[in-house]
Formats: sequence, structure tokens, C-alpha cells
Amino acid sequence: MTKVEELERAVASLTAEEYEEFRRRFLESDWAKWDTQIKEDSRAGKLDFLVREALEAKQEGKLQEL
Repeated sequence: MTKVEELERAVASLTAEEYEEFRRRFLESDWAKWDTQIKEDSRAGKLDFLVREALEAKQEGKLQEL
């Protein structure tokens, strides 16, 4: 049995309250990893094109007020 299969069985055996807590913790961990990846990509210049696009759109008057 693989680790993923073991996890599936363990998750399936959780009570509703335990599942809710597990899900919350898992999502928090997932978002933290996403935040770290965004920061690394930003530092590496991988997102610079987004800034350029936004500045060009602003200059062309294509942006809408939020």
C-alpha cells in the first residue's frame, strides 16, 4: 500500500470534526507553500511581465477602478 493510499484510508476514518480540522490545516499548509512560491518567483523576476502589463494598461487608460 502506498503512502497516498494509507493517507486516503486515514482521512476516510476521521470524524466530521477531525476531517474539518485536517482540511483546515492542509489548506493553510497549501496556501503557505503557494505564498512561498510566489515570493521566490517574484524575487527571481518571473513575475515582472505582470508589472509591465499593468503599467502599460494604466498608461493606455485600460484599468478600471475597483
